[in-house]
Amino acid sequence: MAEPKDILLVTGLSGAGKSTVLRTLEDLGWEVVDNLPLLLLDRLLSAALPEGSDGDDQPLAIGIGARTRDFDPDRIVQRIKTLREQHGHDIGTLFLDCSGSELERRYSETRRRHPLALDRPASDGIARERELLAPLRGWANRLIDTTDLTANQLAQQVRETFSGERLGSPTLSITSFGFARGLPRNADLVFDMRFLRNPHWVADLRPGTGLDADVSAYIEEDTAYPAAMEQIESLLLLLLPRYKAEGKSYVTIAFGCTGGRHRSVHVAERVARRLRDAAFSPTVAHRDLAAAPQDSLEGAPADSTGSGTKLE
Repeated sequence: MAEPKDILLVTGLSGAGKSTVLRTLEDLGWEVVDNLPLLLLDRLLSAALPEGSDGDDQPLAIGIGARTRDFDPDRIVQRIKTLREQHGHDIGTLFLDCSGSELERRYSETRRRHPLALDRPASDGIARERELLAPLRGWANRLIDTTDLTANQLAQQVRETFSGERLGSPTLSITSFGFARGLPRNADLVFDMRFLRNPHWVADLRPGTGLDADVSAYIEEDTAYPAAMEQIESLLLLLLPRYKAEGKSYVTIAFGCTGGRHRSVHVAERVARRLRDAAFSPTVAHRDLAAAPQDSLEGAPADSTGSGTKLE
């Protein structure tokens, strides 16, 4: 048997939202298995972890219901007790309840048949299932009544309850790029840094990149730089927790300049450091860093009143 781990059994009335809950937990980083026969539970817990998993501490959600093979609520309760007492697994049970009238409305709206009343009115299946699930409902340590909840509201409640500190954070990526080579794919937020003065038009700085200290110092001396960076970083610190709360799985922030070698690279690195200081974990990529500098891509140099330095 594997090391003790957190396990959540997700059960409840058919149509009450089990699929929504399991999808949301999977988005939060849980390992999710639906309709697993009870006889296979031990085998699942002792199996090797799948490639790319977060390790033994990844919580496991198991969906069970009336359509699960060998479904027996009383035996499930006994199996939970055994796994907890003999193997130390922390097993919780989430029961999804819903009023009969609302379930009937949902079945009518979707034109689905109730699994326990394939040839009878849905109300018969709902009543039978409610009776069948009574032991699990009484045993469950978490209950959500979805009668008045939309799917989005249910997903939000699950995120608030089960995300924890580590799970549920979006995968955060920061990239630099050059507008001359097009926008990056899948960018959620794009910031145009071409308002900053351009190191390309300084002969000593042109061969360098935004990773070099002298290039960074030149960019930072722009009078617009401090206020602009403060506002960009403040905006990101406001938005990222909201993206997490909404269940967004991936967030990509792109910083662009003309060629993608100087200003955007410097800003991407700076913002990544600021976000790490705020407990985020961004990965950084520089799409066009290896591209050769080219005057025709950069446009004409600005004069002394603009964002660059005029070269004679």
